[in-house]
Amino acid sequence: MNVGRRRAIVDASHPQLSIVRQCALLQISRSGRYYQPVGESEPTLALMRLIDEAFLDCPYYGSRQMTRHLHRLGH
Repeated sequence: MNVGRRRAIVDASHPQLSIVRQCALLQISRSGRYYQPVGESEPTLALMRLIDEAFLDCPYYGSRQMTRHLHRLGH
């Protein structure tokens, strides 16, 4: 059973099992029960696309060279 399904099974109003115990039985973290995923922002996605394009042209760039490349492009 995937994690999303196990999170959905937890019943906060269960009369005998606390949320902590339900999460332990289902082997999910208690904080994960409340986590709502947030997508990436549009500027971040644009920068990621730019990095992908640069990496396809120059796969030997390390993090420092990629940083300089992005600075040269105005980022």
